[in-house]
Amino acid sequence: MIGAGAREHALVQALSNDPAVTALACAPGNAGTATLAAQLGVDATDPAAVAKLATSWSADQVVVGPELPLVAGAADAVRAAGIACFGPSAAAARIEGSKAFAKDVMAAAGVPTARSELVDNPGRLDAALNHFGPPWVVKDDRLAAGKGVVVTGDLEMARVSALTLLDGGHPVLLESYLDGPEISLFCLVDAGGTVVPLLPAQDFKRVGDGDTGPNTGGMGAYAPLPWAPDSLAADVVHRIVAPVVTELARRGGDSSGAFTGLLYAGLALTSSGPQVIEFNCRFGDPETQAVLALLRTPLAGLLMATATGALAAQPPLQWDPGAAVVVVMAAEGYPGTPRTGDVITGADGPGVLHAGTRRRDDGTVVSAGGRVLSVLGTGADLAAAREHAYQRVQQVHLPGGHYRTDIGLPATRRENGRFVAG
Repeated sequence: MIGAGAREHALVQALSNDPAVTALACAPGNAGTATLAAQLGVDATDPAAVAKLATSWSADQVVVGPELPLVAGAADAVRAAGIACFGPSAAAARIEGSKAFAKDVMAAAGVPTARSELVDNPGRLDAALNHFGPPWVVKDDRLAAGKGVVVTGDLEMARVSALTLLDGGHPVLLESYLDGPEISLFCLVDAGGTVVPLLPAQDFKRVGDGDTGPNTGGMGAYAPLPWAPDSLAADVVHRIVAPVVTELARRGGDSSGAFTGLLYAGLALTSSGPQVIEFNCRFGDPETQAVLALLRTPLAGLLMATATGALAAQPPLQWDPGAAVVVVMAAEGYPGTPRTGDVITGADGPGVLHAGTRRRDDGTVVSAGGRVLSVLGTGADLAAAREHAYQRVQQVHLPGGHYRTDIGLPATRRENGRFVAG
């Protein structure tokens, strides 16, 4: 397992529960993965180093968690070393690495998405802004750890945000605003083009309750969606994911462009149907923590089947019938510069997944990043899962830490007999 966040802790936990797994390592890992897997040092953004480590450890399979190693070509290097890898090639990972590339792919595939315009010259910005808004949607075209988006009804704020990116050498993507609840759908995709969706989830990007404050990498998530139609996943696969997978294969061929791994569709459920906000080339964080908590099918075999082109032969996925809620506990200062080094207590045991943590030589766990922990609750329904999650949050002490109190709350309410979308 390549990575060091709560997503990787959740993946390592699920992999360790698969009876087919006889040995498991995580590189570089964190204080949580260290309790389940061997910890190995590696620069995850160096594809040659990742491949060398996998070879020296005699790995049968490598699972790449974060986007940066994938965009850099880690999966290509691992496969070139003769080892199965769950993760797309660098060419296919451009679906996340460049929002403009993703837009081009969607246009060719006939996939519904927001109208957009790429701006790479400050002199063109004002004219381009006049084509949109309010509200204005300003995106960093490149990877931005989930925080490269500004949505604002203030034209001057949109202009300043765009100029800041442009002055830093980052092209800017301006988009029309998509109204409607947002969802995340993870899809396993193998080189043969087989697509298997996981449970739809919903995450909460803003730092504060009621979706206030700046964007973050994600402050919480829940799955499944009690308000969504049962046909949602199948419909999204048919109308959106499968056409994109076909288009990527058409452009690159199996050796470079065909997608293998996890294709994550971030969607807005608009009045005219689902439309794509963005694609990611890996498991999302924190949605993964909620989705994997409900997956009964052994994970390692499922990822190996995806990596080796055998996904079509897998039986239907099995899921627990309840719900899962994840609450992210963040460090003081996040999503700005986080305070680190604070001693964490109450995080041992089930229900807590580590992200920005490290363990001192004396065994003490301290904060080491912005999103420090993901606290997980499960239950028979969403309300019960929320109660379980927040009870567990109260048992954890992170000095100066903060979290949202409304993760999944809107979806526990009913209006006219129907659950609210959130």
